Amino acid sequence: MTAASNKPHDQAESLFSKTKTQSMSLNRIISEQDAVSQAREAKTARLRELRLEKEADDIAAAAVLAALPKRAGKR
Repeated sequence: MTAASNKPHDQAESLFSKTKTQSMSLNRIISEQDAVSQAREAKTARLRELRLEKEADDIAAAAVLAALPKRAGKR
């Protein structure tokens, strides 16, 4: 009788263990996705800053060239 009464308990334990394992796997996957997302956002921000710096340098260089006196045609 003891074996029969433990069967539902064992099934419940097994199901709980399986559910717990799935939950832990899901949490690990979500954590990895969050880390990848944060790394992508950081890289995008860094590249945006570099692009903006380059654009500012290009504008400054164009302004310097525009301020230079024009040379007369070649002889």
